[in-house]
Amino acid sequence: MAKATGVSKATVQRIWRDNGLKPHRMKSFKVSNDPRFSEKLVDVVGLYLNPPEHALVLSCDEKSQIQALDRTQKSLPLFPGPISRAD
Repeated sequence: MAKATGVSKATVQRIWRDNGLKPHRMKSFKVSNDPRFSEKLVDVVGLYLNPPEHALVLSCDEKSQIQALDRTQKSLPLFPGPISRAD
């Protein structure tokens, strides 16, 4: 990444550390198979990095009714406290 962005390796490491990023610990990364994915990604990231003046930038899942069956993280318990068991 340092070579691609033209900054030092130490700078990349410092940015990752300061933002809690650990790409070396990622087991998977899901990328869209949309042929216009790169174009859309640039538009969305551009909104976050340089939003129009007085704009509120929100994000939502366009497929909210579809359940993700292949989870990449464990589910959290619904309620705090010990897990109850049904016998």
